[in-house]
Parts: sequence; C-alpha cells; structure tokens
Amino acid sequence: MRGEVMWPRLVASKLLRKTLGSNNFVTDFPENTISFLDQLPTTLDLEPLPSPKIIFTDHHDTQKFKVFVSTWNVGGVAPTDDLNIDDLLDTCNTLCDIYVLGFQEVVPLRASNVLGSEKKKISMKWNSLIRKTLNKKSLNRDYDNIDSLREKIRYSFHATKGNKSNNIESSMIQQEFRCLISKQMVGILISVWVRSDLHPFFRNPNVSCVGCGIIGCLGNKGSVSVRFHFHETSFCFICGHLASGGREGDERNRNSNASEILSRTTFPTTMGPSLDLPKTILEHDRVVFLGDLNYRISLPERETRLLVNRKDWNTLLENDQLRIELMDGQAFESWHEGMINFAPTYKYHPNCDEYYGCGHLGTKAKKKRAPAWCDRIIWTGEGLKQLLYTRSETRLSDHRPVKAMFSTEVKVSRMRYQSFCLSERFRRSTKTSNLEFHSDDEYSSNSDRLSFHNIRNKTTTP
Repeated sequence: MRGEVMWPRLVASKLLRKTLGSNNFVTDFPENTISFLDQLPTTLDLEPLPSPKIIFTDHHDTQKFKVFVSTWNVGGVAPTDDLNIDDLLDTCNTLCDIYVLGFQEVVPLRASNVLGSEKKKISMKWNSLIRKTLNKKSLNRDYDNIDSLREKIRYSFHATKGNKSNNIESSMIQQEFRCLISKQMVGILISVWVRSDLHPFFRNPNVSCVGCGIIGCLGNKGSVSVRFHFHETSFCFICGHLASGGREGDERNRNSNASEILSRTTFPTTMGPSLDLPKTILEHDRVVFLGDLNYRISLPERETRLLVNRKDWNTLLENDQLRIELMDGQAFESWHEGMINFAPTYKYHPNCDEYYGCGHLGTKAKKKRAPAWCDRIIWTGEGLKQLLYTRSETRLSDHRPVKAMFSTEVKVSRMRYQSFCLSERFRRSTKTSNLEFHSDDEYSSNSDRLSFHNIRNKTTTP
C-alpha cells in the first residue's frame, strides 16, 4: 500500500519541480551566453569616442569547417579510467573544429534515476575522458618549436596568396579543445567541444530538454538539444533516445517521439536589442539529429540474422524502419542520412563481438533482440556535406558507437576598422583586461581583420 502511494508522489514531485533555464549547462566558458563583441566596450573600459571606429559591413565570406558527431548507448555502464576512446574520436587520422558527442543510458534507467536528480559525477567522468582524448597531442612532432612552425605558416600563406590558408595552421597545430556545452537529462548526455582559438566566434549557446518517457513526459526517453551560432550560422544538435520495442507497430511510437521532440523543443528568441534567434529546431541553418533512435528491421528475426551473416546490407536497409520513414514518412520529412556500409550496431553481448542470441552465447530469453541499426545520425539544412559515416568497435555496452564527419559551410561577417587610433589603447588595456588581440591568417587574408582570444576565464572544468 505504501508503494502505491509513493509512486504518484514521486511522479508529481518530478513534474512540479522547477524547470531549469536554457542556460543551465556545464561549460568551460561561463560568460559565453553573451556575445564577446557585445562585451568589448565594457571589458576594455575605454573612454567614449566621438565617432564609431568599428563598422560591420554587409559583406560575408563563406568558410568551411569540419564537424565530428557521434552517438553511443553505453547501457548504464560507467567508463573506466583507462577506457580508450581513440577509435571513437578518430583523433589519430583527422582533427575537426567541432566535436559533438551524444550518449544514452549513461545511468541505468531505473525509477530512482528517472525520478531523482541527475547524477553529475557520471557526466563529469565522460567529459574528463573526452578532454583527455581530444587534447593528447599539443603540437606536431615534425617541428621543434612554435616559432619555426609559425614561420612555416607565414611562408605557406604568402606562397599561396591566401588561397589555401584557411586551414594551414589548424592542420599543423592541434589546438586545445574545450567544452562549449555539456548537458545531461537522466541517461541522455550531450557534450560539445570546440577549438579554443575558435571560441570567440561562438554565440548564444542554449539547451532544451524534452521528456517523452513514462506518462509521456519523463526523461527515460526523449532528447537534449543544444544550439549556438558559429560566426553567422546557427547550429542545432539533438541527442535523442526514442521508444524501444521490436514488435509490429512499435515504430509508430518512435515516430511520435520524434514529432514531439521537434514540436516541443524551444529556445530563447532574443538575446539583445534587435537580435532575433531561431526558436524551434527546424528554424536553425544546420540541424543534426543523433542518438539511439531505436528503429528496427521489419523482417522476421531468423531472416534478419541470416542476412546479417551474409552482410547483405542492401536487403536489410530496404526493410529498415528509419530508411522507410526518411523516404516516405512524415516524421522526418526533408531529412537525410548517409550510406550505411557497416554492420547493425545492436544488440551485442557486452564485451563480445557476438550478437545477442547467436552462437555459443545463445539465450532462451523471452524477449528476442534481432540485430538492428538502432544508433543513427541524420541531418537537415543546406551547407552540410557528410564525409564519413561508420561505427566504432568499442565493446563497453550492447551497442556499438556510430560516428560521422561533416564539412559545413559557415557564413562569416567581415569586420573592418576605419581607424587604427585604438591600437595603443588595445595594447595598454590587455595588461588589465587579460584580453589578447592579434591578426590571424587562418581566418582572413586581410591584415586589418582581428580575432579575439579571451584568456581571462579560468573555471572548473566539466
């Protein structure tokens, strides 16, 4: 009798708890909710000038950057201190400018975790592991010191007249990566990492959580979405965990979850005078949906296993529920997914390469778990080109991680200075404001365009 009373009390407590604001997330940059340029006059404490010296023109450049995205259902298993995720992040081969990592079931989805407060220690462990992996290499070993490397950059820049300078320095130096946003809702965790030298160009980071689980609103299923502006282009990343189930008709529950996430996710629309921001997911320029979307293959289990053994991915994908939805459905209209040339990512025996119910590890359990591509990354919006779509072989859980790499076009505003009378003031103020200003060939061939590096913030790492 007591248990019957406690359950509704717990649910009511969770529902009535004060909702968290859109800026309630972990970050290495505690002041990054305000544009750096908006803070510039106050931070430098300059005297008022008789006429404006900084003019924003209507001219825009388009530059390309690389974005890494991954999703992994870790099955409620906490990472060990020596867990190797080099293969997941692929840092040995290609360095990207932005890393977006999504996790599901970072804690077991039992009632105490769903109804209780989030266990921050587990997200801290994952973020610590990500930080360690991304920042393993500080400098290319081919160069003895930073001065000789920068001399090489200058030579390459002038030799090419700036045509290929956009990524010269980033290809030679591995910049430090820092956490822009990290947010957990029950078992869903999303963590966004950016090159520290690019941070001044990220604005308006926000989060939005939508629960679609128990009684249609608790966080055992649902999404955590993050958004930000990078230069003048808006990005939104949704980390989702949709309804499970391999029975006929269960895909409708997943479609319903996806529609709920797209309709219920909202962000602040204003961050300052005359600055209108996207409110919904689909209003952003570049949108990526990643997660354990849980879509299955609509074939009998025995046939599915035979096709998996033959590596007949084409036949399996013809019956894949998400692929069918992308082509003919309504939940994901105008969304895209890259070519799948890898084995289904679910369901494995933990710490094993055998699928659940196969081989000598076969089971007589009532619940069948036919192999499926549950873990997916899809996108919508112009200006995204997928360069990689594959899986990782880390055995921690019953899912294999999936990762993708994108080349994205970003609109960059030119900022021109009409007068250099501020130069001496800038130099003097850096001693007191801890701000460093310098020209940066990586972003422009124009010597009069400056990049800003805020070296003041020293905060607790996530």
